[in-house]
Amino acid sequence: MQAILAIDQGTTNSKAVLVSLAGEVLARGSSPVGISYPKPGWVEQDPSRLWASVCEAIAACLEAAPDTTVEAVAISNQRESVTVWDGATGEPLGPVLSWQCRRTAPDCERLTRDGHLDRVQQITGLPLDPMFPGAKFRWLLDRVPQGRPVRAGTIDSWLIHCLTGGRVHACDASNAARSQLFDLNAQAWSHELCGIFGVDPAVLPEVRDSAADFGTTSGVPGIPDGTPIRAAIGDSHAALFGHGAFRPGDGKVTFGTGSSIMTTLSAYIAPRNGITTTVAWRIAGRPTFAFEGNILVSAASLPWMTGILGLPDVAALVDLAATAEPGGPGFVPAFVGLGAPYWDSTARALFSQINFNTSRAQMARAVTDSLAFQVHDVVSAMKTQSGGAIGALYVDGGPSQNRFLMQCVADMLHHTVIQCEAPEASALGAAYLAGLSLGIFPDLAAISALPRQTTPIPPAADDAAERLKTWNDALARSTLDPAAAKSE
Repeated sequence: MQAILAIDQGTTNSKAVLVSLAGEVLARGSSPVGISYPKPGWVEQDPSRLWASVCEAIAACLEAAPDTTVEAVAISNQRESVTVWDGATGEPLGPVLSWQCRRTAPDCERLTRDGHLDRVQQITGLPLDPMFPGAKFRWLLDRVPQGRPVRAGTIDSWLIHCLTGGRVHACDASNAARSQLFDLNAQAWSHELCGIFGVDPAVLPEVRDSAADFGTTSGVPGIPDGTPIRAAIGDSHAALFGHGAFRPGDGKVTFGTGSSIMTTLSAYIAPRNGITTTVAWRIAGRPTFAFEGNILVSAASLPWMTGILGLPDVAALVDLAATAEPGGPGFVPAFVGLGAPYWDSTARALFSQINFNTSRAQMARAVTDSLAFQVHDVVSAMKTQSGGAIGALYVDGGPSQNRFLMQCVADMLHHTVIQCEAPEASALGAAYLAGLSLGIFPDLAAISALPRQTTPIPPAADDAAERLKTWNDALARSTLDPAAAKSE
């Protein structure tokens, strides 16, 4: 059987998914990446280990479907994580600085004091926050030995380098749009931004469409040399595409370590209200834009609380939360500050309104509810800015398969969410783009028509207002700067 091999390189795992030319998942493989925390707030990964995990995931996937022919490779990847390497030898010249890493917070504060915030946001659609890579690039480049032929890029560009045996240095427009060095309107690297951040544009990859020719494979175990690489896209963007959320207002929530809420736009809208504007994907030179809200810590709080309560697994935590009586505490998962729509790096994780009657179940519920509260605040900001309604809203990522968690989200939003049976939304989106590039799918309408197993979850509970009061009280207490907390 012919198939597209979609690589989905995430924060904690690399996955490989074989997708048939009819859009069906044939096989899966996965391998852990590993994350290190050398100092408080510093989060990094080993580029060599990241590539090795991709190779291991590919091997496991191909072993599960031995009679499959790989027609093309597609990439979806963790965004805002960047690294540097020797362009001649491929040797990593630094770690992968994760999107979670806060080591460049002082640099972002300095750039803000120097008056660059408005200009950076105007050009890129992104705030001056250490989540975004502009200052990360500078940090890495400052530590490269002189005289090395350095290349720098987002994770898709590192994978393309590895897949092609170093012959191609390229990324796609969606990943470039998250780099903080890309002009959204010009659709090109900004020399002005490179000057602000101190990055030589010559080290950056060539920006191509999301559905494009990224070269061919060379020396990749299990994949014949010369296999075309026909798509690259950031994982959150890929999920939006995989759901077929092509109409303005349609959106998705990806639940993972953090969360990404994204809604498709009919045209570029300058960002405000704590959300960002980004390139969702670019096809035939034409970008589609989207609003996005990035939540720094989402499902990552679940295993943490599972361990605190001494429970066997996250499923037990969610089951316990479902038994909680009303009136419990609030919980803010600001372990590394707060992302959208607050962008408050001073915020810290906390429980509020705990008393002697607070039960273990209520504490578990406060943690599970924090996923829904953060989504509510981002969606509210999007609706305020766009002036329009949210359309079809899909949910994906591991936690999206839990009905209780997704019911909480629907209740808090007062909006139906659409649960998808296939959890590989990012991999499917990348595969569909590759199929579009190859002419397997003639247009977006054909991709929209692909069969999808979905379950709508309509809102049910009516206690959202009272629960929001508890959340907002906790939110206000979590920040060192009360003005940074959102009031409802």
